[in-house]
Amino acid sequence: MHIVLIGHGMVGQKFLESLAEGPAAGQVQVTVLCEEPRPAYDRVHLSEFFSGKSAEDLSLVPEGFFEKTGFTLRLGARVVSIERRDHTLKLADGEVIHYDKLVIATGSYPFVPAVPGRDRPHCHVYRTIEDLEGMQASGRVSKSGVVIGGGLLGLECAKALRDMGLQTHVVEFAPRLMAVQVDDGGGRVLREKIEALGVQVHTSRNTVEITDGVSARHRLVFTDGTWLETDMLVFSAGIRPRDELGRQSVLATGPRGGIVIDDHCRTSDRNVYAIGEVASWREQTFGLVAPGYEMARVAARHISGDAEAAFPGADMSTKLKLMGVDVASIGDAHGKTPKCRSYQYVDERKQVYKRLVVSEDGQFLLGAVLVGDAEEYGTLLQMALNGIKLPAAPEFLILPSSDSSDGKAKFAIGPDALPDSAQLCSCNNVTKGQICAAVGEGCTTIGDIKACTKAGATCGGCVPLVTQVMKLEMAKRGMAVNNHLCEHFPHSRQELYHLIRVGGIKTFGELMAKHGKGLGCDICKPAAASIFASCWNDFVLKPELAALQDSNDYYLGNIQKDGSYSVVPRMPGGEVTPDGLIAVGQIAKKYGLYTKITGGARVDMFGARVEQLPLIWEELIAAGFESGHAYGKSLRTVKSCVGSTWCRYGVDDSVGLAVEIENRYKGLRAPHKIKFGVSGCTRECAEAQGKDVGIIATDKGWNLYVCGNGGMKPRHAELIASDLSKADLIKYVDRFLMFYVRTADRLQRTSTWRDNMEGGLDYLKSVVIDDKLGLGAELEAQMQAVVDSYQCEWKTAVTTPEVRQRFRSFVNSDKADEKIIFVEERGQIRPARPEERAEEAQPA
Repeated sequence: MHIVLIGHGMVGQKFLESLAEGPAAGQVQVTVLCEEPRPAYDRVHLSEFFSGKSAEDLSLVPEGFFEKTGFTLRLGARVVSIERRDHTLKLADGEVIHYDKLVIATGSYPFVPAVPGRDRPHCHVYRTIEDLEGMQASGRVSKSGVVIGGGLLGLECAKALRDMGLQTHVVEFAPRLMAVQVDDGGGRVLREKIEALGVQVHTSRNTVEITDGVSARHRLVFTDGTWLETDMLVFSAGIRPRDELGRQSVLATGPRGGIVIDDHCRTSDRNVYAIGEVASWREQTFGLVAPGYEMARVAARHISGDAEAAFPGADMSTKLKLMGVDVASIGDAHGKTPKCRSYQYVDERKQVYKRLVVSEDGQFLLGAVLVGDAEEYGTLLQMALNGIKLPAAPEFLILPSSDSSDGKAKFAIGPDALPDSAQLCSCNNVTKGQICAAVGEGCTTIGDIKACTKAGATCGGCVPLVTQVMKLEMAKRGMAVNNHLCEHFPHSRQELYHLIRVGGIKTFGELMAKHGKGLGCDICKPAAASIFASCWNDFVLKPELAALQDSNDYYLGNIQKDGSYSVVPRMPGGEVTPDGLIAVGQIAKKYGLYTKITGGARVDMFGARVEQLPLIWEELIAAGFESGHAYGKSLRTVKSCVGSTWCRYGVDDSVGLAVEIENRYKGLRAPHKIKFGVSGCTRECAEAQGKDVGIIATDKGWNLYVCGNGGMKPRHAELIASDLSKADLIKYVDRFLMFYVRTADRLQRTSTWRDNMEGGLDYLKSVVIDDKLGLGAELEAQMQAVVDSYQCEWKTAVTTPEVRQRFRSFVNSDKADEKIIFVEERGQIRPARPEERAEEAQPA
């Protein structure tokens, strides 16, 4: 039997893999006709092309796949017609190919509205790698970009434009972003979060014409008479099935397009199948990859002789991270089910929106929308898919735990409560039972699970739940459960620290070559950068280290909600001279910054644009200040009272000790931020017992407290040693901090580290005070090396020309970001609210 596959995208490749794994493997001849110049690649992660991934990195074809299977792949082969009576098809070059079974997987094409001017130069669509290469070329000669379309692909495209350093706008015809996935409330919060990231959103806008601009290359004219100018334009207003071959060969097509298929994925011709976005099943077309993958599996099985293979439909629930913003939609997100009820939670300050849609009797979850925080997605999805009954008070599924007035804990279903039939991976139709079976066959890492079952191998959204199920099953079987950092390193953070320290490894490339695999991710890269800094204390923006840093460290500043940055000079112990205060005031006034005294007893200045940061820090350094590391996972502050120097109750010099301690540990990078407090007496004005390290003066010396924490889950620090001399105090703090740096997990505060520590405080005392592990001298020496190698990161940055170059709003321009808008309030600036931004953006 000769099978011809038209189209080699993600769904086409899944069909080939399913065919190769089935009973027909080796018994059929397969020809794949691919119109594009390259084999199947990952369109789900297409935007990563802009962050450095190549077409080869995105390829979905395993090395040697076609050689191993014997399938024939022909690139650049465009089919122009199908003659069903003869079982033949014709290529653009005139060649005629015979088939016994034909599978159409031509996917879809971007919809471009019939707007006059749509074919002007520097107007693009967002679909293929060639499209992206064209966008990159336009981006190099542009200052601004507009995306027409505010759906999933439109927002992905907007991220790409923003990453290219362009002033970015999104124009959407509907009254909200992602109109299919989220409701009005979710759309409102999503818009606020997207605009806070520097992307201007224009909803309820219908473009009627694209003409020459005055200040930019194009002008988009809207039906209401307003307009918007831009240098480049990308259409991402939805997709349409590429069903032209079906229409040409008179196959039945759906009312909204697409080639009609039955439950076996057969078209109106029993020898022709259609799968993926080109297929119309029960008058539905599917724009997500998971339904396409299921169609591919069904078609492969049916062609191979499985008469029972049937497409069951698709769950369109989805969880996304758009420009860093969590967005999730489950089931009946819009509440269209008759007599349904809903619960909503909105936090406008934190920009979080959550909605549950439940059955009339309140027993079952029908749908949900989560924007800004999608932590509950896994639990809610499994409840909806598996008909798990809701708790008596469903609202606690989405309320923060601290909001529970009657102390009820947030309801959660553990992986153990899910039935074996629960689908964990919708992309590849993998159930909990299959994961458990894979563990029984020896799969003990997420990489093994992906290779064995394909769970998590496509979009990756199910990986956290799959990992939980895997570890639970391993524990049930008495296996050792690992805590690998991520799929790229088969090591925990603690193990990675030791490999770096012992091996003298100083670059991510060397670390990956010796102990990892792949290219790394946003989990392991910042973690490795933190360990490098803890061990070697090199400048974090050295070329080989800069790319590993998260956004705050990359720009040595805390990015704020409007895209501006905060500037925080170090004021050890809260001590600052009058001249220092005057200098800070003059600098804040010169650059128009908002100033505030922080809880850590220093001055924050807000509202600095990225290109202003080196100028501001140059002046602060000249005035004697250093970086306050407010952006880093490092020592933030050492808060102190005035102590015995001024206070009549003080029994020791808390300010002097705080200044000395802050200057000692100010260069230390750690798994998470660290805060100190030093109080001059037991009245505790510095709140030392709520800090990672707390020090309180007594008549006999200093008491040392550790592992305290404020924040969402406050924890009192615990007394680890009493009545210490200053020398012993510093020795124990050295040991404590370096032991924490060595052994804590990624992004683990000292309080959580302590709570998870086997043996608890007694064990910690035995290591730090009694030196049970014999590491005391080594930990002290390592801390001293950090102290001796300290450098002010901002001083290095402003005196290094190549580093200064990164501090620009736009890659191709020195122009300031016009979308950072402030208004005056209480005599100072604050970020403009969305409605104030809209007024500012209106054309004159």
